[in-house]
Amino acid sequence: MTEDSRIATLDAIAARHRDDPSRLVQILREIQEALSWIPPDGIDRLAERLHLPRARVEGVAGFYSFLRTDAPCRYRVLFSDNITDRMQGSQALMKSLCERLWVEPGRVSEDGLVRVDTTSCTGLCDQGPGLLVNGRAIPRATSERLDRVAELILQQQPLEQWPPELFAIDDNIRRADILLDNDSRPGDALRAAIARGAGLDAEAAANARSWREANVPAAPGPLATLEEIKRANLRGRGGAGFTTGLKWEACRNAPATPRYVVCNADEGEPGTFKDRVLLTRQADLVFEGMTVCAWAIGARHGLLYLRGEYRHLLEPLNEVLARRRAAGLLGANILGQAGFDFDIEIHLGAGAYVCGEESALIESLEGKRGIPRNRPPYPVTHGYLQKPTTVNNVETFCAAALIAQHGGDWYRAIGTAKSAGTKILSVSGDCARPGIYEYPFGVTVRQVLDDCGAGIGEYDTQAVQISGPSGVCIAADEFDRRIAFEDLATAGAFMVFDASRDMFEVARNFAHFFAHESCGFCTPCRVGTAMLKATMDKIAAGHGTQYDLAEIDKLDRVLHQSAHCGLGHTACNPTLDTLKRFRPTYERRLKSLDFEPAFDLDGALAAARRMTGRDDAGAHLSTEIQN
Repeated sequence: MTEDSRIATLDAIAARHRDDPSRLVQILREIQEALSWIPPDGIDRLAERLHLPRARVEGVAGFYSFLRTDAPCRYRVLFSDNITDRMQGSQALMKSLCERLWVEPGRVSEDGLVRVDTTSCTGLCDQGPGLLVNGRAIPRATSERLDRVAELILQQQPLEQWPPELFAIDDNIRRADILLDNDSRPGDALRAAIARGAGLDAEAAANARSWREANVPAAPGPLATLEEIKRANLRGRGGAGFTTGLKWEACRNAPATPRYVVCNADEGEPGTFKDRVLLTRQADLVFEGMTVCAWAIGARHGLLYLRGEYRHLLEPLNEVLARRRAAGLLGANILGQAGFDFDIEIHLGAGAYVCGEESALIESLEGKRGIPRNRPPYPVTHGYLQKPTTVNNVETFCAAALIAQHGGDWYRAIGTAKSAGTKILSVSGDCARPGIYEYPFGVTVRQVLDDCGAGIGEYDTQAVQISGPSGVCIAADEFDRRIAFEDLATAGAFMVFDASRDMFEVARNFAHFFAHESCGFCTPCRVGTAMLKATMDKIAAGHGTQYDLAEIDKLDRVLHQSAHCGLGHTACNPTLDTLKRFRPTYERRLKSLDFEPAFDLDGALAAARRMTGRDDAGAHLSTEIQN
């Protein structure tokens, strides 16, 4: 492509986004898709068109792992490096593909055709190993399937012409409850919410096929809807568990306008894939919940932030939005209710785990690097574009829609006293039936293991990682604990490890994950996660000591006290949990010394000794000097 045609393509993309600096991430992502990279002259052109410093554009492009500014390549293949993918043989498969394509891992081939590398997690843990090709997800990688991928790449076949079966992703719903078994029609929850404020029976409103059939005059229903959400005791499903009704109320009471509704669909936690299934099977319910929220808080604009790994869902979700607009469920005067105006647009992420944190997500929505904000102020008063913003995740909005339709008392009767409703678990790892399981809160870990077929065969389950790397690892004597906010709170990941797995290597993989995904903003996290990774690698290499184990505990205290956001606060969790419960797997790797340096300085001088022909005692450093 010539320089003129590159610039013309870039100009067309920027113009489509109205040269809006707040849409910089979307512009860069589309340029990447069109040109296979973001060229230097493209950065210059964008800076000029968007009236931004060049350093700002380059800084944003360099922040997101899916955006490339170094060199173009026609095909970019990214293997998931999540621990469950490794357990299924992803490393050997990646090596085999590199050999087939004659390319070194992490480097563009000499002809500029292909690059093969790793990414943290593709959201395909139930059908791994997973990989992305130019952003398109391919599950169930096998030698035979990768031979086909290699053949298509070498033939330079456009991705649109690849066999559809390569991209076929299963939902793997193993147990459904009120969310996944939901059969509501689009608009049912909205009609019930509007009718509730008008005094109409909610069930009758839900059964009405349209607002006009319900024949109810306009009435102040938002407060009634808000009260139902509060009565239901719905708590956020992202893991932190903040009360949803209180969050919505705080946003509604914020004096500034306009207000915004944001759906966090950036489930980047390794081992989590429930949002992928909800957005595939229950997209209307997600958008319905967002619209119910808009009704309750008085918002006119909604944004769904979709993780970059779910690029394949973008067009289907936009089709659902179009159908809802045509049905009067989005846009102006929704369901004939004068003044009820609300619409939703989708923003696609570009590969940054930290954007799962709500303030980092808002920064990304504004076209910036996804760096978490200082809080307070909180998003409910100073969120998107510094306006009041309600941020909830996909599962929370689904639950809110059901509450609007059936009422808070109905929802609160499900689950436990402190944890109302159901929880969707993404089950992966060493089990016969990985996939999606929905349970009322209060289910035991043991029940989930029985249902998914864990512990069947030669090896018994020895550990479960609840809520991904940032969560908690529990051992077999804790399997009667319950999934609930009062016991094991979780965003949804449920990773199973049988007795054949080395829990040190599991924790080591998670340490590498945190080091890779640190945004680098604050020194404690940037340096601390790198130090943790180096320490785990040192132990793996057989140079660890008891001193190193003690240093991990000190490092955790520093990160808890001084890291900018939750990534740093939780980075040591997997290491400390496995140390507590599976200490022998660490100790058998340790030396008896109190301390051994990670870098062998005397060994590094070996080349100099060979050059000088010396190997006497004076040409070596003593152990005391090295220490």
